[in-house]
Amino acid sequence: MARFRTHLALLGSAAALTAGALAPVQLAGAQPAAAADYDWVALGDSYSAGVIKATGDVFEFPRDGCERTDRSYPQIIDRDLGALFELTNVSCGAATIEDVTFRAQVPIGRSVPGTPDPESPFDPVPPQSEAVKSGTDVITVGVGGNTLGFGNILFKCLELGQGSGGVGTPCKDELAASIPAKLTKVGKDYDAMLAKLHEKGPHAKILAIGYPTVIPKDISKCQYNNLQQFVSITPGDLNWLRTDVLEPLNKVIEKSAGTQDAATFVNLYDSSEKHSVCDAGKWVEGVFDEDNQAALVHPNAKGHENAADHVTSAILNAVAPKD
Repeated sequence: MARFRTHLALLGSAAALTAGALAPVQLAGAQPAAAADYDWVALGDSYSAGVIKATGDVFEFPRDGCERTDRSYPQIIDRDLGALFELTNVSCGAATIEDVTFRAQVPIGRSVPGTPDPESPFDPVPPQSEAVKSGTDVITVGVGGNTLGFGNILFKCLELGQGSGGVGTPCKDELAASIPAKLTKVGKDYDAMLAKLHEKGPHAKILAIGYPTVIPKDISKCQYNNLQQFVSITPGDLNWLRTDVLEPLNKVIEKSAGTQDAATFVNLYDSSEKHSVCDAGKWVEGVFDEDNQAALVHPNAKGHENAADHVTSAILNAVAPKD
């Protein structure tokens, strides 16, 4: 695995891309743009923020370390529906449910394990729920994976699979007993978050965004020690991660959303089923992308386009007049 560690070190030492956009100049005598009809607040973790280079450029300057990218689904929707919705996007890479609900977060930028972002440390950002106001109409929130500790689980599986030749389930054997308690915490934290968001935005429709398919049902598509897939995670552990970790995570989020009248679950899993890390037409990158940039199993631009399609439909349905 020396090659894998070398890739991480080289990728982590590169400066992250930044892109600043100049504000348009208001011409003298020109009429100001009409106010949008609805206020939308986007909350969430890296699966909402974008973060990786396969989802475009960081568009905010100066960087705050949250790594919101211009091809992430909130930004795609904003370009399509900007005349109708005023977007406040405070999603942030590495956010937990608690970071959304009540805790200030110290962003990590484009760090990889063992190699911090060259511009870190970043200043703390406020709890994301503070962006929700009494007049907010729609809240989208995609979070839960970091509360589960999926990143740590992933790298533990990489470590335990080294030298196994792809045989056995070393990660399942070591970690399986700890997963039910982690899922229980996700559920409790998610319930508390939804209650807080409803309190902050009592008239808002809350859209709980699920996670896409990451691991295929047909594990034979995944190649052991493929850097653009799951590197050293064994096939048996990939099956376990899919059935006992990732699919239950979506079920916990869906169940929590079902307890709140104001909340609706948005399913991204089914529509992305044939576009996993190991599929030819992947919508989620592996540990590295095809340009050998660290991706750490995150959706690429196509994955965010799919999310944008489903979230757009849910947003428009949320504000449509009801009979």
